[in-house]
Amino acid sequence: MQKSFDLKKFLSNNAIVILIVLLAILTGFTTKNFFKLTNFGNLVLNVSPRFIIACGVSGCLITKGTDLSAGRAVGLAACLSAMMLQSIDYSARMLPWMPDIPWPVALVIVMFIMGCFGAVNGVVISILKVPPFIATLGMQTIIYGLCSLITNNQPMGGYKQSYLSIANGSVAGVIPYLLIFALIIGGYFWFLYNKTRHGKYMYAIGGNENAAQVAGVNVQASLIRIYVLAGCMYALAGFLVGAKAGGASTATGMGYELEAIAACTIGGVSANGGVGRVGGILIGVLVFEILKICLQFLGVDPAYTYIAQGLVIVIAVALDLRKYLQKK
Repeated sequence: MQKSFDLKKFLSNNAIVILIVLLAILTGFTTKNFFKLTNFGNLVLNVSPRFIIACGVSGCLITKGTDLSAGRAVGLAACLSAMMLQSIDYSARMLPWMPDIPWPVALVIVMFIMGCFGAVNGVVISILKVPPFIATLGMQTIIYGLCSLITNNQPMGGYKQSYLSIANGSVAGVIPYLLIFALIIGGYFWFLYNKTRHGKYMYAIGGNENAAQVAGVNVQASLIRIYVLAGCMYALAGFLVGAKAGGASTATGMGYELEAIAACTIGGVSANGGVGRVGGILIGVLVFEILKICLQFLGVDPAYTYIAQGLVIVIAVALDLRKYLQKK
C-alpha cells in the first residue's frame, strides 16, 4: 500500500532548504541585480570547488567518520600549486630554481602529495583505531604547520596565465571550466557510490561496520581508500581555489571543512553513517552558498553572516539526528 504524503514531515526534514529558498526569493524582490546572470555565474564559480570538497568529505561522513583537516588541506594544496605555477619572470617567485611546469603536471603532483596525507588519516583511523574527529583534528594542525613552514607565512601570487585561465576561462564563452571540473567530479562520485563495489562497501561500513566485516568487507582497506580519495579532492579544490583567487596563503581554505560538513548534512548525508547521495550534496552546497550571497546582498554585517552559518550547521545536524532517531 502506497504511503500518503506527510506534509508536516516533509517540511520538518527540509526546513533549512525551504527557508533558504524563501530567503532567496525575498532577497531577489528587495534588492537589485540578485536575479542577474552575472550573479548566477558567481554562484557557479563559488559552488564548484566547494562541491568538490564536499564530495571528498561525504565518504568520510557516510562511514561514520569526519575530516576536520579538509580546509587546511585545501590551503596547502593551493600553496603547493602556487609554488609550482608562478611565472618564470615573476620577481618574488617562491622557488626561483624550479623549471617551468605545465599545470596538469603540477595538479598530478599536488594530488599525489595530498593523497598521501589522506592515506595517513585512513591508516590512523582504520588501523590505529583513533577516532576520526581526533585523527583529522591532529592532521589539521600538522598540515597548517607544514604550510606555514614551507611558505614562511608569505602570500604568493604572480601566476602563469595558463593557470589563471582555468578559473577565468570557459567553453565557447558560456560554460566555465570550473563548472566542467565540478560536473566531472560529480559524475565520477555518482558512479562510484551507486555502481561500484567500493560504494556498496562504503554504505555497508556506515550502516554497521562489524556486520560489514563479518560479511567479508575489508574495512581497513576501504577506509584508507576513502580518505585517500578525500585528500585528492582537497588537492583539486585547492588547485582551483588558488587559480580563482589569483593567490594563495596559509589562510586559504580556513573553515572550508565546516562548510563542507554542513553542506553534506543539509543535503542528506547522515552523520550517523550509511546514508548520502551526490545530488543531495550538491543541493547542500548550493543552499549554503545562496545563504551567504543573500546575506551579502541584504547588507548584513559579515560577523552576523558567520553567526548565521553556525546556526545552519547546528540546525542541520540536529535535524539529521532527529531523522535518525525517528528511523530507530
